[in-house]
Amino acid sequence: MTFRVMLSPPDVGVAEEVAVVEAVRSGWVAPAGPHLDAFEVGLASRCDTKYAVGMTSGTAALHLALLGIAVRPGDVVIVPTLTFAATANAVVYTQAEPCFVDVERCTGNVDPEAFSRAVDEQRRAGRHVAGFVPVDLFGKCADYSRLVPEAERLEIPMIEDAAEALGAHHAGRPAGSFGVAAALSFNGNKIMTTSGGGALLTDQKSFADRARYLSTQAREPALHYEHTEVGYNYRLSNVLAALGSAQLFRLEEMIARRRHIRDTYRRIFATVDGVEMLDGGDDSDDNCWLSVITVNPDRSGWDAQDLSAYLAGREIETRPVWKPMHQQPAFKGCATALTGVADQLFDRGLALPSGSKHSDTVIGEVVDLVAEFIKERS
Repeated sequence: MTFRVMLSPPDVGVAEEVAVVEAVRSGWVAPAGPHLDAFEVGLASRCDTKYAVGMTSGTAALHLALLGIAVRPGDVVIVPTLTFAATANAVVYTQAEPCFVDVERCTGNVDPEAFSRAVDEQRRAGRHVAGFVPVDLFGKCADYSRLVPEAERLEIPMIEDAAEALGAHHAGRPAGSFGVAAALSFNGNKIMTTSGGGALLTDQKSFADRARYLSTQAREPALHYEHTEVGYNYRLSNVLAALGSAQLFRLEEMIARRRHIRDTYRRIFATVDGVEMLDGGDDSDDNCWLSVITVNPDRSGWDAQDLSAYLAGREIETRPVWKPMHQQPAFKGCATALTGVADQLFDRGLALPSGSKHSDTVIGEVVDLVAEFIKERS
């Protein structure tokens, strides 16, 4: 089905067009160049880190970050079960195994107690826990006030999956500034886009240098092509970086627009019994990438799937929250530390059109249809 109102379409315009044309005309069309250098500086500054390395995707950034903390075949990496598959896929690329842990009901972010329990259980089983990858779900930072000291106590290096959270904060610090390193995504549906792309963030020069080296096929500094180890074709192109720089300049504007859309949904659902926003009751530090509701059918009289089908019939795209990784056939048999919360959120959660490109008219139409649905079901 082709949707007329998409969930989160890319928000690009004249500024991005000008930037891309400038990059093309400069002759720097290859994977590196001055626009990529400038984009990396801008990202590092925005996320309060010392270094940023532009990548072809957030997945690539996660992969190289895991290699950077020396994850090895047979190791275990702790990952929240409620996430996009890329988080777990990157672990498998290193030939380690993800251990999926449950999340907090109010935010969908990783449950610190489940994290600690998983580490204890894996260590008692004689397995080496090489890393921890918390995810900043739907643009809300995980609870790093609890996670950082616990990871330090357990002596487990942390890689922040901030793919969905550029522009968000926790306790005054920007998303992407937690852990040994962090990964951002600039996929077409993210808060800002480079078409396809991502970045690795870190405060360690050696970590950034190693990631940059591996991302360019591990080519040695020789006139000929010299390779002493296997690398990857993971470097972000100069042209796409130009697009990213224009988007980064507009980031606050796009976050403000998504926040306005979030507030609009919050108002309409405020009086609907059994429906809540998945934001823990406070989204002041979020980037509001996607606005997600949870529906308790015992109280509302309808479920998330009912509303989704109703809107789909009117060409409005919605989407369930991520299907938990422990339910995915690709990860059958992986270790878990579950409480049942992620399963329930998958059943009850629904993401609504949230893109900053959507006008007040478009969002008003969606809200009117939601109100119409609620009235019919009441």
